[in-house]
Amino acid sequence: MIDSTAILGVAAIALGLVLTPGPNMLYLVSRSITQGRGAGLISLGGVAIGFLVYLAATTLGISAVFSAVPQAYTALKLAGACYLGWLAWQALRPGSGTPFAPRQTLPRDSPARLFTMGLTTNLLNPKIAVMYLALIPQFVDSDSGPVWSQSLLLGSVQIVVAVVVNAAIVCLAASVAGFLQGRPRWIRAQKLMMGSVLGGLAVHLAFDRGRPTVV
Repeated sequence: MIDSTAILGVAAIALGLVLTPGPNMLYLVSRSITQGRGAGLISLGGVAIGFLVYLAATTLGISAVFSAVPQAYTALKLAGACYLGWLAWQALRPGSGTPFAPRQTLPRDSPARLFTMGLTTNLLNPKIAVMYLALIPQFVDSDSGPVWSQSLLLGSVQIVVAVVVNAAIVCLAASVAGFLQGRPRWIRAQKLMMGSVLGGLAVHLAFDRGRPTVV
């Protein structure tokens, strides 16, 4: 049976990633603010399908490639660490913005386009690729049962955390944007929290010596 610490570990990493600015958050927040809560939720549907695509690919054994070629796995981890470090710098650097900052109105898109853009944004999101190809396999233990079922469970934990938190962000985006407007201290605190979480994840990923388990 899978260890509860593995589930908590994946949930904590998933929460840290979903609360930091990235393509998914930027897209969902922008659509929620400019086109309404319904548009944000439709876009989130596409994002959720993107998670399922990554989960299916991981369960079917993509990470086996990285187990067979350790150099490729190491390169991915270092690239992921650099990417997270860059996101941390973008959040902490002077003059950087916030995903909830007021922005110009975007053109209204159809539900089909909103869904497709949400799916595409997630599939091209480097944070999610790192999550599934470099992080989740490290929590799989071959002595705790079928590897594929562990991968499926841990990936499902990530999806639940990401969808629930993103749904809350979509529903509260307009209210949060209104609250932050004219409150620079809150904006600085938000950026500091996001940058610190990203920086911590980047350091952990760069120095972690674990290897992926074949899934």
